[in-house]
Amino acid sequence: MVQPPFVDRETELATLERAWQSGRAELVVLYGRRRIGKTALLREFMKGKPGTLWVATMGAEPVLRRSFTDALWRTLRPGAESDGAEAGAAAAAGFVYETWERAFHAVAEAARERRLALVIDELPYAVGASAGLPSVLQKVWDERLEAGRLMLVLCGSHIGMMERDVLAYGAPLYGRRTAQLRLGPLAATALRPLFPSYSPARLVETYAVLGGVPAYLLRFDSRLGVMENVARHVLDPSAFLYAEPLFLLREELREPRNYFAVLQAVAQGRTTPNEISQATGMDPGPLARYLATLRELGLLERRVPVTETQPEKSRRGLYMVQDRFLRFWFRFVAPNASALEMGGAAQVAQKVARELPQFVGPVFEDLCRAWTAEQAARARWPLALERFGSFWSPEAEVDVVGLGGEGLLVGECKWSREPVGMNVLADLRRRAEAVCARVGRRETLLVLFSRSGFTDALEAAAAAENVTLVGLEEVLGSRAGETTQ
Repeated sequence: MVQPPFVDRETELATLERAWQSGRAELVVLYGRRRIGKTALLREFMKGKPGTLWVATMGAEPVLRRSFTDALWRTLRPGAESDGAEAGAAAAAGFVYETWERAFHAVAEAARERRLALVIDELPYAVGASAGLPSVLQKVWDERLEAGRLMLVLCGSHIGMMERDVLAYGAPLYGRRTAQLRLGPLAATALRPLFPSYSPARLVETYAVLGGVPAYLLRFDSRLGVMENVARHVLDPSAFLYAEPLFLLREELREPRNYFAVLQAVAQGRTTPNEISQATGMDPGPLARYLATLRELGLLERRVPVTETQPEKSRRGLYMVQDRFLRFWFRFVAPNASALEMGGAAQVAQKVARELPQFVGPVFEDLCRAWTAEQAARARWPLALERFGSFWSPEAEVDVVGLGGEGLLVGECKWSREPVGMNVLADLRRRAEAVCARVGRRETLLVLFSRSGFTDALEAAAAAENVTLVGLEEVLGSRAGETTQ
């Protein structure tokens, strides 16, 4: 089987590498939703480094401690594998650490003079079997590990548990970490090595359907078209991705049914708290808690016009499903579950194909907003811009807006198979006036983004009037991937 390429994650690898190169005791916390690529990142980081990468499972405490002992044995007793044959080396030798504390003391002794790495992956499973494990780690860290040369990485998929029991104030390990990484989805540009034969438009369509979750992306076959992949890997009730959102919500949340209802309402266009409340039948108080939790998990986001000076207090906020695959799933799979279960995948696939361009459009807008912000960081724009987002009012909606000082950038995005023409530029000027009416007259830069290029007349006008034209290939040439607010 061909090993899929390890893509992106340069920033995260650099953070881990800096911690390793420090030579002193380091406690790094790495967490993020399931399937996001944490284990792959850790395996890449551990290549060529002395140490142990242990993955906890949903087992009983004695079983996990035996597994942990065996993993340590291979690091602390080089050559011990030869004693183990098919069984674990430590177990074959009849040895298991009596307690977690004894195991961590052995690690401390080994790392007293030499650099070692210990990665505990899926920590929540270990804590589930042994609730006192964080306290044991805290005790041994304070007494011995902090004075040694160990790089300890604690990793977990249960975001709530990692934040509550590892990072939060009052948690046993609070204040001990030297770095933390919350791993997010891959950028859209990371899809290129995974789908080398795809056109830029197909890459964006794939990203709109699956987002940047590596485990989902690896399910698609780059030899097939986007809709063929959707039909085979998403709409088929036997497929891995068909029920994936249900497993995700059940693992992370205590009341998945209510969260499911909220996500479905938002995905179907109920974007204000009042609309969501009416669609779900939930009172505002409980609903506010569900919305807050979904935002913390990165499954939902609240957007306000970029012109708002106090975003959190603004009453103009709209909720969107932030996770791209959940957005697709709640749009096309959940409402059609009965038809799909009854063998109607072909009909549902036709519906998806008809509506896919409209579905992809907002994702293209997100990519353009992120690209615009990134270009500002690279000092591309002649204006000083600091805040980026979108704008809406009764007078106009604007896809891309950048604000800063006396400068203003206004952009329009067109996910169309036809080249953008002069009419779109005229409309953009009108929209720019609506933004200026809200924020005051400023020096304004106009930008047009297009999937399918621009007409000759527009290109000539843009050159004469200093309007920036940006094609799809240029947008995908950056690392832009997520909306910048």
